[in-house]
Amino acid sequence: MLAQGEELHNYIPQRPPVNMIDRLEEATSTRVISGLLISSDNIFVDNGVLREPGIIENIAQTAAAGVGYVQKVQGLPVKLGFIAAIRDLRINTLPKVGKTLKTTIDVVNEVLDVTIVRGSVYDGRELIADCEMRIFIQK
Repeated sequence: MLAQGEELHNYIPQRPPVNMIDRLEEATSTRVISGLLISSDNIFVDNGVLREPGIIENIAQTAAAGVGYVQKVQGLPVKLGFIAAIRDLRINTLPKVGKTLKTTIDVVNEVLDVTIVRGSVYDGRELIADCEMRIFIQK
């Protein structure tokens, strides 16, 4: 475990109630893994399930936390990133309150100020969602 709870605020700009990860398990320049326990008070929970915007934000925050962690370890300031595009989004199911998600980000390519990642969200072995995300990194 690299970071959890309040410590994650060192790596991502989001603050409650918009935090969509609660732990950072792995972070390298090419792969990031995070976790999220879905609670009933989550801003994106409706009728007992995490809605689509929460899943997308979970993927984006996982990528941001990984970049932020690597930058901090290298002694660099944490840069802001913004979702530039989402491609091939598939949401297979909406996870219920009480489930623990594990999200994996793999860096596909970096072109100038844009990082292209493949994000996959799992509930155990079940693939909940995946997509390609292009993230603009502010210099």
